Amino acid sequence: MLKYSGQSRMLVAVDCIIFGFDGEAYKLLLIQRGFAPEKQKWSLMGGFVQPHESVDEAANRILEQLTGLKNVYLEQLHTFGALNRDPVERTIAVTYFALIDIQKYEKQINNEYNAEWFSLNEMPDLIFDHKQMVDMAKNRLRYKAALHPILFELLPEKFTFPQLQALYEGLYDTVFDKRNFTRKFLSTGLFIKQRDKEKESSKKGAFFYKLDQDKYSSDFQAFLKFIPNPEKFLV
Repeated sequence: MLKYSGQSRMLVAVDCIIFGFDGEAYKLLLIQRGFAPEKQKWSLMGGFVQPHESVDEAANRILEQLTGLKNVYLEQLHTFGALNRDPVERTIAVTYFALIDIQKYEKQINNEYNAEWFSLNEMPDLIFDHKQMVDMAKNRLRYKAALHPILFELLPEKFTFPQLQALYEGLYDTVFDKRNFTRKFLSTGLFIKQRDKEKESSKKGAFFYKLDQDKYSSDFQAFLKFIPNPEKFLV
């Protein structure tokens, strides 16, 4: 087999940042690392790319192997290649972030690796440069959600506008005007109003809505900015 002469070999890893939303707060799915170094410490979902697979294939395989999750929204984020990021040997890490509805996938999560949800505001210490990965992923998510309806991947099939507003306010750590928020989102034509209401939160109740999947899939890139001046939320 032909190889480039005089070149050093190095490992390529994949790390998956899995965001979830439980209706009230954003959470991050972590596992306890099963091998040294940093064994039993909290970690993102990760593993090494095998010679027979692409990086995307490795990300999907690792995600399913460690958590049991598959067919979820997964997007490549960034490549981390600091010389000393892994103390064992030179390893380049390609990161992905995933968005899932916690309620939908809760029973599917594999418990073999002690996967556990943590609030983004109460994360434990993470190994290596994983905290930096999470911060970058959250910033990217804030930017993308300001332009496109990407956050709907985190919602159940039926949801209310108060739930939708909580979803956006939680990501941007701010409060939006209820009337303007509702008018802005209804103007997209993305939502199908349902006949039933969610009545646990208030006596009056709030109507459920469903996402128009045809419009969502065909016109994903066509919607106007949801969040004005998104740059002020990027840190």
